[in-house]
Amino acid sequence: MVDDPLHPRGSGFRRAVLRGLGVVLPPLLTIVVLIWAWSTIESYVLRPIELGIRHALVWNMEETYARIPEGAISTGDRRQGGFTYQGTRFVPDPTGRRFLPERVKTLVDDNTDYFGAFSPPPQTANGYWHRYVQYRWMRRLWVVPIFLIVFTTVLFFAGRLFTRGLGRWFVHRFDRTILRIPVVNKVYGSVKQVTDFAFSEREIEFNRVVAIQYPREGIWSLGFVTGNSMVEIAQAAGEPMLSVLMPTSPMPMTGFTVTVRKSEAIDLKLTVDEAIQFIFSCGVVVPPQQRADLAVNARPPGSLQPPPLGADKLGGSESTGSAPQPQN
Repeated sequence: MVDDPLHPRGSGFRRAVLRGLGVVLPPLLTIVVLIWAWSTIESYVLRPIELGIRHALVWNMEETYARIPEGAISTGDRRQGGFTYQGTRFVPDPTGRRFLPERVKTLVDDNTDYFGAFSPPPQTANGYWHRYVQYRWMRRLWVVPIFLIVFTTVLFFAGRLFTRGLGRWFVHRFDRTILRIPVVNKVYGSVKQVTDFAFSEREIEFNRVVAIQYPREGIWSLGFVTGNSMVEIAQAAGEPMLSVLMPTSPMPMTGFTVTVRKSEAIDLKLTVDEAIQFIFSCGVVVPPQQRADLAVNARPPGSLQPPPLGADKLGGSESTGSAPQPQN
């Protein structure tokens, strides 16, 4: 059997692998981004708050002694035997320097698997108290749902507070102050542009997606209609004008504004999100209804129509006065 030189065996395998990557990568990358976002929130928000609350509880509840108090009943003659004080049994910690309640040490030692197989045991009385509070009142099964509810509630009220009145003025003053600090203003400004574009409600409402010939005739670019431009420009042009935001690839949150004739803009059957995906991917992600492999006859009226094949030849033959001769 002779292999087809135009379709070697390796090409089929490569195409299958690439198609598999195309199927697997989108959900996989989505999961990776979500895990990264949660890890960031957990590391820089949840854990510091959790640690602070645990420190406060331990500081309020901790009951340890550096020496045997007066009135305590010692167990044995040695210090390592512990003592009983006010009905509570106290035992020494692993260092032998401080005493803690026996119930605390027993509970932590009996549930070492909860803290992880590779987590070292506490070495001090304070460490035992932290593990005790974590196991009794701050388990992750309870902490995470409560944190998500509180965090979402705080974001809600912060959004309501800082988008109107005095809160909005405070945010603007804070932004202006940060943007005056060298080096910091570069990072803060870039991050704020991305977050404002991704999470904030756009102050510029895009009416529709259009295609215009820009930066020169014959080159088509996507843009978002933001308004009807200015009256004086429309009067000078003698027809209605449109203000169009021209986003740039691969970061559509930046761009520039142009004013074009309404008759020169072609409305596209695209949503704003589909257009942003097209621009962000540098034209790789094309909506299904706009793919070039669709039949030409299925294009809606008024859409872009390529010139008929051979039009230049027909024009040339008519200009010279010659016409194709019928065959006998």
